[in-house]
Amino acid sequence: MTVTAYKQLRRPLDDRIVAGVCSGLGRYFGVDPVLVRVGFAIFAAATWGAALLAYPLMWFLMPEEVTPTR
Repeated sequence: MTVTAYKQLRRPLDDRIVAGVCSGLGRYFGVDPVLVRVGFAIFAAATWGAALLAYPLMWFLMPEEVTPTR
């Protein structure tokens, strides 16, 4: 029996602009992080900025990637 690793939603240590939330979402769903960032900006504009409250919440809830040990 083989055990397959499941995908984990994490903020990467590289490819960040602010906190890595959009980059982590892009990696998790298999899309370009730039598309996630653009989609988030459009969503924030469409909700008159109310969606901007979700970013710090996701920043707080999404763990960072584990740093590789040497």
